[in-house]
Amino acid sequence: MSRYRGPRLRVVRRLGELPGLSRKTPRRAYPPGQHGQARKKRSEYAIRLEEKQKLRFNYGVSERQLIRYVRKARRAAGSTGQVLLQLLEMRLDNTVFRMGMAPTIPGSRQLVNHGHITVNGRVVNIPSYQCKPGDVIGVRQSEDNRSRKLVETNLQFPGLAHLPSHLEFDKNKLEGKVNGVVDREWVALQVNELLVVEYYSRKL
Repeated sequence: MSRYRGPRLRVVRRLGELPGLSRKTPRRAYPPGQHGQARKKRSEYAIRLEEKQKLRFNYGVSERQLIRYVRKARRAAGSTGQVLLQLLEMRLDNTVFRMGMAPTIPGSRQLVNHGHITVNGRVVNIPSYQCKPGDVIGVRQSEDNRSRKLVETNLQFPGLAHLPSHLEFDKNKLEGKVNGVVDREWVALQVNELLVVEYYSRKL
């Protein structure tokens, strides 16, 4: 299943607030479609599916990628749900977004893909790169300062107001550092990760 490229507000109306996908707030508070306002009882499967879809759309990963992250989280020590969130939060595109260098995760993915972002002084154009404690995230230096201008413009309207405790960012140098692994309380997305693990427990 490929990455979603359709109307973002439609997804936000269906799943609730997704801070990584869009900064816009929908005018209508109910889901889209003919039966959006009709109240109907949701099955346990539907509830788990919705939580899984929140992760997929917020972090912009495909179904295949999310399955890989779940398998990796299962092999790691600790709570599978919490490790899964940490793996997604420590992606380079999400780290760039959380530092305020892009207004949304799709925007930060574009910055990374186009070679505007460096990790430890080297250009990294892989959005799924896993950031590690000690990594220094910066902006590529060039003669026309194109990368710097893009990031400076984005910093005027950051996607989220607060910088997580595991990150630090210097707006003058346009340089940030990963000091540790994200804590659960700093995950901006309102999601029940245990339901996501339960959803995949029957499939994997």
